[in-house]
Amino acid sequence: MAAISATPERTTIGGTIEIPRIINGLWQLAGGHDKQVDRDTAVKAMNSLIDSGLSCFDMADHYGDAELVIGEYNTSNPSGSRITAFTKWCPQENGNRSFERAKEAVDLALSRMKQTSIALMQYHAWDYTDPTYLCNLAHLAVMQEDGKIQAIGLTNIDAAHLELLLHSGYRIATNQVSCSVIDQRLVKGRLSLVCAEHDVGVLAYGTLLGGFLSEKWLAVPEPTNEQELNWSLRKYLRFIRAAGGWAPFQGVLQALSQVATRHSVPIAAVATRWVLDVPVVRAVIVGSRLNAECDKYTSGNLSAFSFKLDDEDLSLISRAQEKLKDIPGDCGDEYRRSPFLTASGDLSHHIRGEIDQRAASDVAAGNRLEYGTGTNWERIAGYSRAVRVRDTIRVSGTTANPPRGLVNPPPAMGGSCSRCQTTAILGTIASAVRHLGGTMADVVRTRIMIRDEKDCQEVSEAHAWVFGCENVRPANTLTTAGLIGEACLVEIEAEAVVGSGSSVVRYNEARIGP
Repeated sequence: MAAISATPERTTIGGTIEIPRIINGLWQLAGGHDKQVDRDTAVKAMNSLIDSGLSCFDMADHYGDAELVIGEYNTSNPSGSRITAFTKWCPQENGNRSFERAKEAVDLALSRMKQTSIALMQYHAWDYTDPTYLCNLAHLAVMQEDGKIQAIGLTNIDAAHLELLLHSGYRIATNQVSCSVIDQRLVKGRLSLVCAEHDVGVLAYGTLLGGFLSEKWLAVPEPTNEQELNWSLRKYLRFIRAAGGWAPFQGVLQALSQVATRHSVPIAAVATRWVLDVPVVRAVIVGSRLNAECDKYTSGNLSAFSFKLDDEDLSLISRAQEKLKDIPGDCGDEYRRSPFLTASGDLSHHIRGEIDQRAASDVAAGNRLEYGTGTNWERIAGYSRAVRVRDTIRVSGTTANPPRGLVNPPPAMGGSCSRCQTTAILGTIASAVRHLGGTMADVVRTRIMIRDEKDCQEVSEAHAWVFGCENVRPANTLTTAGLIGEACLVEIEAEAVVGSGSSVVRYNEARIGP
């Protein structure tokens, strides 16, 4: 089928940055697709894409030679006016909250890309219970004011923490998350509502499932040897399995094929158009290897702009999607909890919080463990954030105080949003519990105090979301109280019994009746 070429639609992010609605993603330069990257060939491939109107490129600090390729292009085209280049900073959050560390990361990207300013710097937070990410984003904001960064974006951030950041005063232009006809978390969850309310543009990746959404995979058996697949296919095969498996995936692929035939475009164009039509999606990111074969995919990608999906098309696709399962969790959860739907599988080593050997020895010796975060009130009042005696951890009343080291902190994290304050508080509690060897799944009781009864619903929903992620339901008390500090809308205490969350049996009234 000959694809119809078209001119890309364009959009604006961050108020002033104009880009085509298809972005060239350079993850495939990270080493999981081609063993070596020929930079001269890559620069030539860039010129071909730019000539077709696809002049925006997305990469990250860990995408192999990607930033260096952009640097070579900028060196050979000193004006740099033909391209817009985005990158990401994805540091391990290890407690280093210094401005110097953030500055080094930005300066390294600028040096590699041969630029004086980064159009969009996107941040990936591994562990929400480590407030380093809050400090790093504040440091990026300082460099934005200095002109080193034009706009700040996020990558793989869920609705709760995006909302927390926005209500805490962070200026966020975009959030880059997975979205496809198979992965519908963006459109079914709260993230699209938060993005729409705050004018945060979504940059959608995974739109073509690494190539699975194409004629090549129509009516063929499921691949059985993952090691023979490149990183993209390995990753998105996990998505397909999480969404119900190969059979319902083939049903959706068949529906896309029928729509593609109607419009005389490739399957990939239909899959792309479906995501482009999600209201909060500003652009989709389509992977490019920047090799000599780039041109043969360009026309097919551009054909997504040559037609519109009508009601009959959408109905056909929707009926096929009904046989899919919902992929678990919210956008970005695949990087932080099981099932880890990533190319390398389990990424739990990035999440801080395992009990250290010294603490394990103290527990075994029967010692009392006291954990503090170093706040002034802990010192003034002489209390610990959390105390562990044997298997029981008790966490003090916790409010949404900003973390130490945060530049220009708000009076409370989450601002005047009680839901967001609850998210911040439960993150602090999770950190304390983890430091003493437990997890949020081990929490058996919470006590919530709110200033105003009108906040009951939002606070309860945030509480339900956090513990729903752990598949536990602790005992709970919620009451109004005269909280100290005008900015504090919520205060929460917690108790955990280490190990109790590993096996949960849920009874209800019908089960325990006569």
